[in-house]
Amino acid sequence: MDTAIRELEILQPGPLGTIQDLGRPGYAQLGVSPSGAADRHALALANRLVGNADPAAGLELTLGGLIARFSADPATAAPALVAITGAGCSITIDDRPAGGMCAPFPVPAGATLSLGTPPKGLRTYLAVRGGIAVPAVLGSRSTDTLSGLGPPPLAAGRRLPIGTEHMALPSVDVAPAADYPDPLVLPISPGPRADRFGGADALDRLCAASYLVTPDSNRIGVRLHGPIIPQLITSELPSEGLIAGAIQIPAGGQPVVFLADHPVTGGYPVIAVVRAGEVGLAAQARPGQLLRFRRVG
Repeated sequence: MDTAIRELEILQPGPLGTIQDLGRPGYAQLGVSPSGAADRHALALANRLVGNADPAAGLELTLGGLIARFSADPATAAPALVAITGAGCSITIDDRPAGGMCAPFPVPAGATLSLGTPPKGLRTYLAVRGGIAVPAVLGSRSTDTLSGLGPPPLAAGRRLPIGTEHMALPSVDVAPAADYPDPLVLPISPGPRADRFGGADALDRLCAASYLVTPDSNRIGVRLHGPIIPQLITSELPSEGLIAGAIQIPAGGQPVVFLADHPVTGGYPVIAVVRAGEVGLAAQARPGQLLRFRRVG
């Protein structure tokens, strides 16, 4: 299915909607975070379902709430092909139930697509065949909420161009939907500064505890509240490089799991690191949810 629809009009962005692709790696020496989708797997899956290449940009929606119109002349435009992945939510077209999670479906020209609030998980992803074709900044169309690079967050009245570059449609038209258990359990390996907290014993204490995801969490990091992890070595630590998934322990002793918009460097010690393939799972932790860690390395 091809499309003559070339614009997506945002009527209501939800609590936080941004444009995301796989980010802008390679600029850490300039102080620029990779950014990109907080749950890269979910965005990549949505793109594959509509036949987009992996780097195509889509929408990342925090707690759903999107209402958008596919603007075109209904008499001349073919339907848009859309896929929704990540945190599951209700989907309606012109107020009628439509489509389903992790399966491509058409949206007629001039129709209004609405997404509800997911009961589990935090971030939902929308891909449209052809991708969101806003101008790239440093090779990426991603919104970086920490630095302000890239397109601004979605706002009512904004019109987003839809691109024309795509590949053949995949041979499957449905994929398994992700599950987000509560409590969420993240696999971790020791970080470069675990010794400042007592090494293996500190990791055991970290994994034995349950933490509450706080409302201060965002695309920069998941902020947790629970048992304090005290430093045994309290001498000043020079600022060091950070990656997504790093678990930093600030002065207050409460862990922070860094996500896509993390700073490039930080001055607090990193006790452990979430396994790379599971950082997207951390990005689906919602405020008020319990989170635990499990050592795998």
